[in-house]
Amino acid sequence: MAAAVTAAVTFPSTKSSTLPISSRTSISSYRLTFHKRHVLKKVVVVVGPIRAQVTETQAPPKVVKHSKKFEEGVVTNKFRPKDPYIGKCLLNTKITGDDAPGETWHMVFSTEGVELMLAGEIPYREGQSIGIIPDGIDKNGKPHKLRLYSIASSALGDFGDSKTVSLCVKRLVYTNEQGEIVKGVCSNFLCDLKPGADVKITGPVGKEMLMPVDPNATIIMLGTGTGIAPFRSFLWKMLFEKHDDYKEFEKMKEIASDNFRLDFAVSREQTNEKGEKMYIQTRMAQYADELWELLKKDNTFVYMCGLKGMEKGIDDIMVSLAAKDGIDWMTYKKDLKRAEQWNVEVY
Repeated sequence: MAAAVTAAVTFPSTKSSTLPISSRTSISSYRLTFHKRHVLKKVVVVVGPIRAQVTETQAPPKVVKHSKKFEEGVVTNKFRPKDPYIGKCLLNTKITGDDAPGETWHMVFSTEGVELMLAGEIPYREGQSIGIIPDGIDKNGKPHKLRLYSIASSALGDFGDSKTVSLCVKRLVYTNEQGEIVKGVCSNFLCDLKPGADVKITGPVGKEMLMPVDPNATIIMLGTGTGIAPFRSFLWKMLFEKHDDYKEFEKMKEIASDNFRLDFAVSREQTNEKGEKMYIQTRMAQYADELWELLKKDNTFVYMCGLKGMEKGIDDIMVSLAAKDGIDWMTYKKDLKRAEQWNVEVY
Protein backbone atom coordinates (compact mmCIF):
# COMPACT_ATOMS: atom_id res chain seq x y z
CA MET A 1 0.00 0.00 0.00
CA ALA A 2 1.37 3.43 -0.77
CA ALA A 3 -0.24 6.77 -0.12
CA ALA A 4 1.35 10.11 -0.73
CA VAL A 5 1.37 12.88 1.79
CA THR A 6 2.68 16.39 1.38
CA ALA A 7 2.78 18.59 4.46
CA ALA A 8 3.63 22.22 4.92
CA VAL A 9 3.87 23.67 8.40
CA THR A 10 4.96 27.09 9.65
CA PHE A 11 6.33 28.03 13.06
CA PRO A 12 7.33 31.32 14.66
CA SER A 13 10.95 31.86 13.77
CA THR A 14 14.12 32.26 15.84
CA LYS A 15 17.82 31.84 15.29
CA SER A 16 18.22 29.40 18.17
CA SER A 17 19.33 26.00 16.96
CA THR A 18 18.10 24.31 20.09
CA LEU A 19 14.42 25.03 19.68
CA PRO A 20 12.07 22.16 18.95
CA ILE A 21 9.64 24.02 16.67
CA SER A 22 9.74 27.73 17.25
CA SER A 23 11.12 28.74 13.89
CA ARG A 24 10.19 26.27 11.27
CA THR A 25 7.90 25.94 8.32
CA SER A 26 7.85 22.53 6.74
CA ILE A 27 6.64 21.16 3.50
CA SER A 28 6.67 17.41 3.68
CA SER A 29 5.85 14.79 1.14
CA TYR A 30 4.91 11.32 2.32
CA ARG A 31 3.84 8.13 0.61
CA LEU A 32 2.06 5.85 2.98
CA THR A 33 -0.17 2.85 3.22
CA PHE A 34 -3.07 2.23 5.46
CA HIS A 35 -5.46 0.43 5.85
CA LYS A 36 -28.79 13.44 -8.38
CA ARG A 37 -30.27 11.22 -9.74
CA HIS A 38 -33.48 12.90 -10.99
CA VAL A 39 -36.74 11.28 -9.89
CA LEU A 40 -38.52 10.66 -13.13
CA LYS A 41 -42.19 9.87 -13.33
CA LYS A 42 -43.71 8.82 -16.61
CA VAL A 43 -47.43 9.40 -16.93
CA VAL A 44 -49.42 8.02 -19.90
CA VAL A 45 -53.05 8.98 -20.35
CA VAL A 46 -55.11 7.00 -22.88
CA VAL A 47 -58.28 8.83 -23.80
CA GLY A 48 -61.23 6.91 -25.21
CA PRO A 49 -64.97 7.17 -25.27
CA ILE A 50 -65.26 5.31 -21.98
CA ARG A 51 -62.09 5.38 -19.84
CA ALA A 52 -58.71 6.91 -19.19
CA GLN A 53 -55.74 4.88 -17.98
CA VAL A 54 -52.80 6.28 -16.04
CA THR A 55 -49.57 4.32 -15.56
CA GLU A 56 -46.68 5.50 -13.43
CA THR A 57 -43.12 4.18 -13.28
CA GLN A 58 -41.52 3.64 -9.88
CA ALA A 59 -39.06 6.33 -8.81
CA PRO A 60 -35.50 4.99 -8.63
CA PRO A 61 -33.92 4.83 -5.14
CA LYS A 62 -31.93 7.81 -4.00
CA VAL A 63 -28.19 7.50 -4.31
CA VAL A 64 -26.48 7.64 -0.92
CA LYS A 65 -23.37 9.80 -0.95
CA HIS A 66 -20.35 8.12 0.58
CA SER A 67 -17.78 10.44 2.13
CA LYS A 68 -14.18 10.21 1.04
CA LYS A 69 -13.12 10.79 4.64
CA PHE A 70 -13.14 8.65 7.77
CA GLU A 71 -16.59 9.82 8.84
CA GLU A 72 -18.14 6.47 9.66
CA GLY A 73 -18.66 6.17 13.40
CA VAL A 74 -17.14 9.58 14.12
CA VAL A 75 -18.30 11.11 17.41
CA THR A 76 -19.22 14.80 17.73
CA ASN A 77 -20.41 16.90 20.66
CA LYS A 78 -20.24 14.12 23.21
CA PHE A 79 -19.57 16.80 25.82
CA ARG A 80 -21.24 20.22 25.64
CA PRO A 81 -20.57 23.52 27.43
CA LYS A 82 -23.32 22.94 30.01
CA ASP A 83 -21.94 19.51 30.86
CA PRO A 84 -18.22 19.43 29.97
CA TYR A 85 -15.84 16.58 30.65
CA ILE A 86 -13.42 17.36 33.48
CA GLY A 87 -9.98 16.19 32.46
CA LYS A 88 -6.67 16.56 34.23
CA CYS A 89 -3.52 18.14 32.94
CA LEU A 90 -0.90 15.39 32.83
CA LEU A 91 1.88 17.28 31.09
CA ASN A 92 2.50 20.89 30.05
CA THR A 93 5.82 21.67 28.39
CA LYS A 94 7.11 24.80 26.72
CA ILE A 95 8.52 23.76 23.37
CA THR A 96 10.02 27.10 22.34
CA GLY A 97 13.26 28.53 23.65
CA ASP A 98 13.63 31.58 25.85
CA ASP A 99 14.84 33.70 22.90
CA ALA A 100 11.88 32.78 20.67
CA PRO A 101 9.45 35.58 19.67
CA GLY A 102 6.63 33.85 21.56
CA GLU A 103 5.79 30.90 23.77
CA THR A 104 4.29 27.68 22.45
CA TRP A 105 3.31 24.87 24.79
CA HIS A 106 2.52 21.20 24.29
CA MET A 107 0.00 19.86 26.80
CA VAL A 108 -1.57 16.48 27.45
CA PHE A 109 -4.94 15.98 29.18
CA SER A 110 -6.44 12.78 30.54
CA THR A 111 -9.62 11.41 28.98
CA GLU A 112 -9.72 8.33 31.17
CA GLY A 113 -13.15 7.61 32.56
CA VAL A 114 -15.00 8.94 29.53
CA GLU A 115 -17.93 6.61 28.87
CA LEU A 116 -16.72 5.91 25.36
CA MET A 117 -13.34 4.95 26.73
CA LEU A 118 -14.89 2.51 29.16
CA ALA A 119 -16.65 0.94 26.20
CA GLY A 120 -13.28 0.49 24.51
CA GLU A 121 -13.92 3.17 21.88
CA ILE A 122 -11.98 6.29 20.98
CA PRO A 123 -13.97 9.54 21.28
CA TYR A 124 -12.02 11.65 18.78
CA ARG A 125 -10.43 11.26 15.38
CA GLU A 126 -7.36 12.81 13.86
CA GLY A 127 -8.36 16.21 12.45
CA GLN A 128 -11.03 17.00 15.04
CA SER A 129 -10.98 19.72 17.70
CA ILE A 130 -11.95 20.04 21.34
CA GLY A 131 -13.30 23.02 23.24
CA ILE A 132 -11.66 24.38 26.38
CA ILE A 133 -13.60 26.44 28.93
CA PRO A 134 -11.11 28.51 30.98
CA ASP A 135 -11.69 29.00 34.67
CA GLY A 136 -13.06 32.29 35.98
CA ILE A 137 -15.61 34.82 34.72
CA ASP A 138 -15.62 37.50 32.05
CA LYS A 139 -16.07 41.27 32.52
CA ASN A 140 -19.82 40.76 32.69
CA GLY A 141 -19.56 38.29 35.52
CA LYS A 142 -20.44 35.30 33.35
CA PRO A 143 -18.41 32.12 32.88
CA HIS A 144 -15.92 32.31 30.03
CA LYS A 145 -17.03 30.88 26.70
CA LEU A 146 -15.22 27.93 25.20
CA ARG A 147 -12.38 28.24 22.72
CA LEU A 148 -11.74 25.56 20.10
CA TYR A 149 -8.30 24.02 19.62
CA SER A 150 -7.19 21.52 17.00
CA ILE A 151 -6.17 18.20 18.52
CA ALA A 152 -2.42 17.55 18.22
CA SER A 153 -2.40 13.83 19.02
CA SER A 154 -3.53 10.73 17.18
CA ALA A 155 -6.58 8.93 18.52
CA LEU A 156 -4.22 6.68 20.47
CA GLY A 157 -2.89 9.70 22.35
CA ASP A 158 0.71 10.57 23.10
CA PHE A 159 1.01 7.70 25.57
CA GLY A 160 -0.46 5.15 23.16
CA ASP A 161 -3.22 4.03 25.54
CA SER A 162 -6.23 5.91 24.07
CA LYS A 163 -6.65 7.78 27.35
CA THR A 164 -5.22 11.22 26.53
CA VAL A 165 -5.67 14.16 24.18
CA SER A 166 -2.98 16.73 23.35
CA LEU A 167 -2.95 20.36 22.25
CA CYS A 168 -0.37 22.75 20.83
CA VAL A 169 -1.06 26.27 22.14
CA LYS A 170 0.69 29.61 21.66
CA ARG A 171 0.45 32.08 24.55
CA LEU A 172 -1.29 35.22 23.28
CA VAL A 173 0.17 38.45 24.66
CA TYR A 174 0.08 41.77 22.82
CA THR A 175 0.01 45.52 23.36
CA ASN A 176 -3.17 47.34 22.28
CA GLU A 177 -3.50 50.84 20.83
CA GLN A 178 -3.68 52.32 24.33
CA GLY A 179 -0.32 50.80 25.20
CA GLU A 180 -1.89 48.24 27.52
CA ILE A 181 -0.63 44.66 27.66
CA VAL A 182 -3.44 42.27 26.78
CA LYS A 183 -3.33 38.57 27.58
CA GLY A 184 -5.48 36.01 25.78
CA VAL A 185 -7.83 34.47 28.33
CA CYS A 186 -7.79 30.85 27.25
CA SER A 187 -4.27 30.58 25.85
CA ASN A 188 -2.76 31.96 29.07
CA PHE A 189 -5.02 29.73 31.16
CA LEU A 190 -3.76 26.70 29.25
CA CYS A 191 -0.11 27.67 29.13
CA ASP A 192 -0.13 28.28 32.89
CA LEU A 193 -1.74 24.94 33.76
CA LYS A 194 0.19 22.77 36.17
CA PRO A 195 0.10 18.95 36.08
CA GLY A 196 -2.81 17.73 38.17
CA ALA A 197 -5.00 20.76 37.44
CA ASP A 198 -8.55 20.20 36.22
CA VAL A 199 -9.62 21.42 32.79
CA LYS A 200 -13.13 21.60 31.32
CA ILE A 201 -13.28 19.97 27.88
CA THR A 202 -16.10 19.92 25.30
CA GLY A 203 -16.48 18.11 22.01
CA PRO A 204 -14.99 16.55 20.06
CA VAL A 205 -16.16 18.58 17.05
CA GLY A 206 -15.54 18.87 13.35
CA LYS A 207 -15.45 16.71 10.23
CA GLU A 208 -13.74 19.15 7.86
CA MET A 209 -10.22 17.93 8.59
CA LEU A 210 -10.83 14.18 8.85
CA MET A 211 -8.32 12.04 6.98
CA PRO A 212 -9.19 10.42 3.63
CA VAL A 213 -10.30 6.81 3.40
CA ASP A 214 -8.32 6.08 0.23
CA PRO A 215 -5.11 4.25 1.25
CA ASN A 216 -3.43 5.57 -1.91
CA ALA A 217 -4.40 9.20 -1.37
CA THR A 218 -1.90 12.00 -1.75
CA ILE A 219 -2.24 14.35 1.23
CA ILE A 220 -0.96 17.93 1.07
CA MET A 221 -0.81 19.55 4.51
CA LEU A 222 -0.33 23.31 4.85
CA GLY A 223 -0.06 24.92 8.26
CA THR A 224 1.17 28.06 9.98
CA GLY A 225 2.12 28.38 13.64
CA THR A 226 0.07 26.14 15.89
CA GLY A 227 -1.81 25.10 12.76
CA ILE A 228 0.69 22.26 12.86
CA ALA A 229 -1.51 20.54 15.46
CA PRO A 230 -3.81 18.45 13.22
CA PHE A 231 -0.90 17.44 11.02
CA ARG A 232 1.01 16.15 14.02
CA SER A 233 -2.04 13.97 14.70
CA PHE A 234 -2.05 12.81 11.06
CA LEU A 235 1.60 11.85 11.10
CA TRP A 236 1.38 10.13 14.45
CA LYS A 237 -1.38 7.97 13.04
CA MET A 238 0.67 7.22 9.95
CA LEU A 239 4.04 6.76 11.62
CA PHE A 240 3.24 6.21 15.28
CA GLU A 241 6.33 6.47 17.41
CA LYS A 242 6.92 8.22 20.72
CA HIS A 243 9.23 11.21 20.58
CA ASP A 244 10.44 13.70 23.15
CA ASP A 245 9.40 16.84 21.31
CA TYR A 246 8.32 18.31 17.99
CA LYS A 247 11.66 17.44 16.39
CA GLU A 248 9.85 14.15 15.80
CA PHE A 249 9.05 15.17 12.22
CA GLU A 250 12.71 14.81 11.32
CA LYS A 251 12.73 11.41 13.02
CA MET A 252 9.69 10.44 10.95
CA LYS A 253 11.67 11.35 7.86
CA GLU A 254 14.31 8.83 8.92
CA ILE A 255 11.62 6.17 9.34
CA ALA A 256 10.19 6.68 5.86
CA SER A 257 13.09 8.21 3.98
CA ASP A 258 11.92 6.86 0.63
CA ASN A 259 8.52 8.50 0.67
CA PHE A 260 8.48 11.32 3.21
CA ARG A 261 9.85 14.70 2.16
CA LEU A 262 10.49 17.39 4.74
CA ASP A 263 11.35 21.01 4.01
CA PHE A 264 11.39 24.21 6.08
CA ALA A 265 10.66 27.91 5.60
CA VAL A 266 11.72 30.45 8.21
CA SER A 267 10.63 33.97 7.34
CA ARG A 268 13.08 35.72 9.64
CA GLU A 269 16.07 33.68 8.56
CA GLN A 270 15.54 32.47 5.00
CA THR A 271 14.97 34.04 1.60
CA ASN A 272 14.26 32.64 -1.85
CA GLU A 273 16.37 33.13 -4.96
CA LYS A 274 14.80 36.61 -5.40
CA GLY A 275 15.76 37.68 -1.90
CA GLU A 276 12.15 37.53 -0.67
CA LYS A 277 11.37 36.36 2.86
CA MET A 278 10.58 32.67 3.03
CA TYR A 279 6.91 32.40 4.00
CA ILE A 280 4.87 29.27 3.49
CA GLN A 281 3.52 30.49 0.13
CA THR A 282 7.06 31.40 -0.94
CA ARG A 283 8.20 27.85 -0.28
CA MET A 284 5.10 26.43 -1.93
CA ALA A 285 5.87 28.44 -5.06
CA GLN A 286 9.06 26.42 -5.43
CA TYR A 287 6.93 23.28 -5.68
CA ALA A 288 4.14 24.93 -7.67
CA ASP A 289 4.29 22.82 -10.84
CA GLU A 290 4.45 19.58 -8.86
CA LEU A 291 1.57 20.66 -6.63
CA TRP A 292 -0.60 21.55 -9.61
CA GLU A 293 -0.03 18.15 -11.18
CA LEU A 294 -1.00 16.50 -7.90
CA LEU A 295 -4.14 18.62 -7.64
CA LYS A 296 -5.33 17.31 -11.00
CA LYS A 297 -5.65 13.85 -9.51
CA ASP A 298 -8.84 12.73 -7.81
CA ASN A 299 -6.96 11.08 -4.93
CA THR A 300 -5.09 14.21 -3.79
CA PHE A 301 -6.34 15.81 -0.58
CA VAL A 302 -5.31 19.25 0.68
CA TYR A 303 -5.49 20.15 4.36
CA MET A 304 -4.78 23.71 5.49
CA CYS A 305 -4.65 24.90 9.09
CA GLY A 306 -3.37 28.09 10.68
CA LEU A 307 -3.55 31.81 10.00
CA LYS A 308 -6.43 32.95 7.81
CA GLY A 309 -4.29 34.88 5.34
CA MET A 310 -2.33 31.81 4.27
CA GLU A 311 -5.00 30.57 1.86
CA LYS A 312 -4.80 33.71 -0.26
CA GLY A 313 -1.07 33.20 -0.68
CA ILE A 314 -1.68 29.70 -1.99
CA ASP A 315 -4.47 30.96 -4.28
CA ASP A 316 -2.11 33.53 -5.78
CA ILE A 317 0.27 30.75 -6.74
CA MET A 318 -2.35 28.43 -8.19
CA VAL A 319 -4.24 31.01 -10.27
CA SER A 320 -1.49 31.37 -12.87
CA LEU A 321 -0.70 27.64 -12.93
CA ALA A 322 -4.31 26.70 -13.57
CA ALA A 323 -4.63 29.41 -16.21
CA LYS A 324 -1.88 27.72 -18.25
CA ASP A 325 -4.25 24.78 -18.66
CA GLY A 326 -7.21 27.04 -19.38
CA ILE A 327 -8.69 26.43 -15.92
CA ASP A 328 -10.16 29.01 -13.57
CA TRP A 329 -8.54 28.24 -10.22
CA MET A 330 -11.29 29.57 -7.96
CA THR A 331 -13.88 27.46 -9.77
CA TYR A 332 -11.61 24.45 -9.69
CA LYS A 333 -11.02 24.94 -5.96
CA LYS A 334 -14.78 24.92 -5.39
CA ASP A 335 -14.94 21.61 -7.23
CA LEU A 336 -12.17 20.25 -5.02
CA LYS A 337 -14.08 21.46 -1.98
CA ARG A 338 -17.26 19.69 -3.10
CA ALA A 339 -15.24 16.54 -3.65
CA GLU A 340 -13.86 16.82 -0.07
CA GLN A 341 -10.36 17.27 -1.46
CA TRP A 342 -9.80 20.85 -0.27
CA ASN A 343 -10.13 21.19 3.50
CA VAL A 344 -9.44 24.43 5.34
CA GLU A 345 -9.51 25.32 9.03
CA VAL A 346 -8.04 28.78 9.59
CA TYR A 347 -8.43 31.46 12.24
